[in-house]
Amino acid sequence: MRIGVLGLQGAVQEHCLALQSCGVEPVLVKGSRDLTGIKGLIIPGGESTTVSKLLVRYELMGPIKERALAGMGIFGTCTGMILLARDLNNSIQPRLGLIDFEVVRNAFGRQIDSFETDLQIPVLGDAPFSAIFIRAPYGINPNPEVEVLASFEDRIVLVRQGKFLACAFHPELTEDLRLHRYFIDLLNI
Repeated sequence: MRIGVLGLQGAVQEHCLALQSCGVEPVLVKGSRDLTGIKGLIIPGGESTTVSKLLVRYELMGPIKERALAGMGIFGTCTGMILLARDLNNSIQPRLGLIDFEVVRNAFGRQIDSFETDLQIPVLGDAPFSAIFIRAPYGINPNPEVEVLASFEDRIVLVRQGKFLACAFHPELTEDLRLHRYFIDLLNI
């Protein structure tokens, strides 16, 4: 199986290494032709305004959305969560809008307020998942089709809608591969 990693900004290499550790071939996606032959796409964390501008500049927004609507799965982490959201609180930033919920950007504070905490994520088993939050968003107002998989202090930090998965934290910065494996399993449904 081949899974793309959006290579415009952020923890691209870390996601590629996680995919390799899961036995999957990562494909660096920098242009629309790179979407050919991949079963899924990871949108890494980074700076969401910059990434959305680059998606527009490199004419990737439309092709990614088209492929997603045709069945390609997408896993968005931090910035990826923002780009997958239907709505953004107090923002008109361009986005894919594939998950029916709203996202609040930089909701846990500035860079200096970054933190790590253990989350209970039942779909991953009983062991807690060590989640790293860096200028993280969180979700609000999910439609009934959106499955909330994890929350932190009553804030939505992990959601799934069909083959779309979004989290507010950075699983690629840990050695725990369960969330990457969960995404890979979603692609085989």
